[in-house]
Amino acid sequence: MRKSRGSVIEALRSGLYRRLLRELAVSAALIAHFCEAGAQQGFAPSAFFVQGGAASHTQSLTIGLAWDWNRQWELGAGALGGHFELSLTQWGYNNAAGSGKDRLTQLAIAPVFRWRLSEGMSPWFVEAGVGLSLTSTLYQTQDKRFSTRFNFGSHLGAGRRFGLHDEHELALRVEHFSNAGIRHPNPGENFVQLRYTYRFQ
Repeated sequence: MRKSRGSVIEALRSGLYRRLLRELAVSAALIAHFCEAGAQQGFAPSAFFVQGGAASHTQSLTIGLAWDWNRQWELGAGALGGHFELSLTQWGYNNAAGSGKDRLTQLAIAPVFRWRLSEGMSPWFVEAGVGLSLTSTLYQTQDKRFSTRFNFGSHLGAGRRFGLHDEHELALRVEHFSNAGIRHPNPGENFVQLRYTYRFQ
């Protein structure tokens, strides 16, 4: 955790997050257009999210959309529901040569299960998901080297809804990316992430 906080501070000082934000702003405009078109066609997303994360010497910024499932199941003292999410992420990290920064773009899709107390009415939730991701290039730092652009992403998270109509969410997530041993080396990477979600419905 201490290394992750240091990575975030280092990124802010170097201006890396500002550069990533400029690139993601274009993607956000495209997503807004997609939402408008989706609403007209009847497959509009349920929510939009933005997320910042950090691993050892690596930072990430994510934007994405979520589509809620239309059903939930009773589970213990609460209810289990979920959503599908589609995300676009920029990773910034120290390159393998140690001479500067490299970046990659990651596209990911994942089903996410979410459990809430009080028959699903509690503002608090816990969630877990496993999905697929594809990166624009191989992830290689001085410490790690991925052998595939295709990887799996799994996460655990907890958060809370708030606002007059529960339209806002904040969540803390821990996410792991690796190729599950399809090819070696497979060191994996772990991120601590803070996500803000705005719900359209």
